[in-house]
Amino acid sequence: MALLKLRPSYKDYLWGGHRLVEKYNKEFDGDILAESWELSCHPDGPSYVVNGSYAGKTLQEYIDLEGKKVLGNNCQKFEEFPILAKFIDAKDNLSIQVHPDNEYALKNEGQYGKTEMWYIMDCEEGAFLYYGFKKEVSKEEFEERIKTDTLLEVLNAVPVQKGDVLFIEAGTIHAIGKGIVIAEIQQNSNVTYRVYDFGRVGKDGKKRELHIDKAVEVTNRVPISRKNTCYPHVASCDYFTVDCLNMDGKLISNVKGSVNEDSFVSILIMEGEGTISCGEEKIPYRKGDSFFMSAGSGEYEINGSCEALITTVE
Repeated sequence: MALLKLRPSYKDYLWGGHRLVEKYNKEFDGDILAESWELSCHPDGPSYVVNGSYAGKTLQEYIDLEGKKVLGNNCQKFEEFPILAKFIDAKDNLSIQVHPDNEYALKNEGQYGKTEMWYIMDCEEGAFLYYGFKKEVSKEEFEERIKTDTLLEVLNAVPVQKGDVLFIEAGTIHAIGKGIVIAEIQQNSNVTYRVYDFGRVGKDGKKRELHIDKAVEVTNRVPISRKNTCYPHVASCDYFTVDCLNMDGKLISNVKGSVNEDSFVSILIMEGEGTISCGEEKIPYRKGDSFFMSAGSGEYEINGSCEALITTVE
């Protein structure tokens, strides 16, 4: 049983900005911070334990030493830690991209596919993102539009504001637009197929690699249609269930919960400050912090003011 504060791994992708340092307390000394991987057991960017007897170890090392029981009964069906949570600062547009499903990714990439959800933490006026197609597009038209740089004409551009939530199933073409800060909860995967990248070049002075053949194979080319609501959750699927906690520090300044044997609990702090208590542990939090409570940890309490995403596996 444990309440762990986590330290992220950082990514300096060329489209990133500096708001995660300036506004979300990230300790990073580079010029560009695009992503912080807050809850991660992925080898491309693990998170690290900050407090207690496991301080300095990766979250995966903690799980290996304590056993999979700390993940809960609902996670025993997964061979690996099921999710990855991150903050994303898009100073510029991300590439138009798509993620494969489990079957395709395991066969071709040796890791799981990627379904994800986005919570808009902040955005500039007029910000938008791309989310699926406006109309059904044939495979031939899809390939032709990629070749002729006219793909954006058939993509669904969605204006966003703070607090918006989007659920992106594997196979959905998408891109975060410039001026947006996002909290992302996703499957534990780092497989992305770029379709269009605005002609940008990487650090080596060359255009970044595209993955057109694979993208054409996995993309769902019809408009998005979600028939089932996940209410009262902000997002829910086989891999994660996400709830949003809002405490204004005045009318609501204290919330109690319980971590049973079914699932661990991840808490991602997007705004506010206060303390989290569980058992004998009491840890202060501020915006940008990430916490992990192992399955079976029992009662916990959050005090102060905060806006947070609370993630479990159902």
